[in-house]
Amino acid sequence: MPWWGWIIFGAILLGSELMVVDAGFYLVFIGIAAAITGLVALSDVGLEPWVQWILFSVISLILMVLFRKKLYAKLRGSGIGYETGPTGEIVILKQALQPGEKGRLAYRGTDWTVINESDQAFELGQQVRISSVDGLTLRLGSIKNQ
Repeated sequence: MPWWGWIIFGAILLGSELMVVDAGFYLVFIGIAAAITGLVALSDVGLEPWVQWILFSVISLILMVLFRKKLYAKLRGSGIGYETGPTGEIVILKQALQPGEKGRLAYRGTDWTVINESDQAFELGQQVRISSVDGLTLRLGSIKNQ
């Protein structure tokens, strides 16, 4: 295949990944391998077509084995240790809250509505744990263990 054929093939594969809802992130690496094969063919190394296909296959496998799982996990948000919110973090209250009472709290650069979901009253300056997040409301469920 001519070098420009590999580049076009790679571009089609990369574009196909965008069109498919959840392709599993395989076509990106196959498309990159096709583009690399095209660049190698452009450099006038003089590879036979069967060698180009073997090169394309090897590069595809290497890219998928080494990078796919890690990159897919990062992009999809399912990596180990990836936190999606403040649940479980400790905050210091700037006002007293009775059980079931709502209040306001400055947290991470913005004001949040907080609700005391525990059966204990929270005092001014007390450290409490965020038990859950409901939209723009932080639900406080327990006192930090000291």
